[in-house]
Amino acid sequence: MTKDVPMRGSVLEVRTSADGSVVIAPHGEVGLDTAVELRQVLVHTVRKVRPLRLILDLADVPALDPINLGTVAAACGMGDDHQVAVFVHNPGPLIVEQLTAAGVPHQRLRQVTV
Repeated sequence: MTKDVPMRGSVLEVRTSADGSVVIAPHGEVGLDTAVELRQVLVHTVRKVRPLRLILDLADVPALDPINLGTVAAACGMGDDHQVAVFVHNPGPLIVEQLTAAGVPHQRLRQVTV
């Protein structure tokens, strides 16, 4: 099942994979104007849907602003609290550096080729 959540200037694709993982894939710029939408989807997925695994696929995201970096880092911690493994797939090198500095464990950051 795939659902697109419109964000100002971009699209946030949410789908469930065959193994039950929820994949959230933003497309385009993810800046201050999209912070609320991304946060709402991440929080809802971790707290209400509670899949075994949540994957944030950043393959189509060139950069994250500080607010969204903090949101992703907080989602990882919240996932731990709710027994949801949160992973970030395909972050660019700068995003990897920023998320690591924000406290996201390196093992949660994965380069996945499709």
